[in-house]
Amino acid sequence: MVASRAWSDEDRRWMRRALALAWRAQGRVAPNPAVGAVLVREGEVVGEGATRPPGGSHAEIVALQQAGERARGATLYVTLEPCAHYGRTPPCVEALVAAGVRRVVVALLDPYPEVCGRGLARLRDAGIEVEVGLEADAAALVNAGYLKRLSTGLPEVTAKYAMTLDGRIATRSGHSRWITGELARREAHRLRDQHDAVLVGVGTVLADDPLLTVRLPPEEAGEGGPHHPLRVVVDSRARTPATAAMLHPDTPGRTLIACTASAPAERLAALEAAGAEVLILPGSEGGVDLVALLRALGERGVNRVLVEGGGRLLGRLFDLGLVDQVVAFIAPVLVGGCQAPGPVGGRGVATMDQAWRLQGVELCRLGPDVMVAGRLTVPPVSEVA
Repeated sequence: MVASRAWSDEDRRWMRRALALAWRAQGRVAPNPAVGAVLVREGEVVGEGATRPPGGSHAEIVALQQAGERARGATLYVTLEPCAHYGRTPPCVEALVAAGVRRVVVALLDPYPEVCGRGLARLRDAGIEVEVGLEADAAALVNAGYLKRLSTGLPEVTAKYAMTLDGRIATRSGHSRWITGELARREAHRLRDQHDAVLVGVGTVLADDPLLTVRLPPEEAGEGGPHHPLRVVVDSRARTPATAAMLHPDTPGRTLIACTASAPAERLAALEAAGAEVLILPGSEGGVDLVALLRALGERGVNRVLVEGGGRLLGRLFDLGLVDQVVAFIAPVLVGGCQAPGPVGGRGVATMDQAWRLQGVELCRLGPDVMVAGRLTVPPVSEVA
């Protein structure tokens, strides 16, 4: 585990600033990790930055470019170990050495085989003071999706839903707009903005005809303005209408329809003609094999998936143990009705001691609504050398 030490308040301040920058890069940088970097010299920030989209500069390089000559003798606070290999961009460690950075404080080792420990070793060999472990748990949360994909091949899965106080996601007639108020819906768009893909079942498409885009003003979105995640529809029989709103030519972003070999060829052709990408996957439990789907997304470099329903899809994901965290929006309204659907279907558990429990629960008031968020699993923290 991370060796404990007494970090100064200044060190914590600057690393938390780097973590905030990393969060702003979420959803934009996969398959890379979201990293934040802050260069400080004599108590003043001389450069800072976050990872740019693939092919662009890493966070350390953005900070160095901003600092220029002021980087010499500075301390770098960075949320993940700087790379030491050639990928789409040159090694960050060589740029740090050339710039004359005096000290590097790293939150977390990068488990990627070509990086892990090598970046730190190169910095130390160059005479740079290196310290590791500051805000390691927070850095692991920022890149939980990246860490999970490297270790399992699967992206991080967040189950998100809005429900009434009596646990319904729609009335008995299927009406669901809107359960929550404007502030909660805006927060839901921020969640989309931070994810690489948003996943729904075909039932949600048929009932709601959603766009699944991010509708936020630029100042409320992450780095570079609103980001539209890859839309993924679980649709074994290709029932998604070719006229669906998400497939309209004016709808920004891309759509992938996950089907099985049982889908009629003419429907698959119509979806492709409408601009969707069709992915044929094995079947399981009468639908698309969800493990195969998540593995396929992981192979595409997707780090974070936001699942927005419906209840059958969420139930299958919970039953398979594929959900990592939950974000639930609860509105102070009740609709009643035995036929009104709940947020999580599937088989569920037989006894309360088997219930899925959240850790690190956070509560937030959003106008009249309440957001409850927590993790079902704890992301791994790399061991510090």
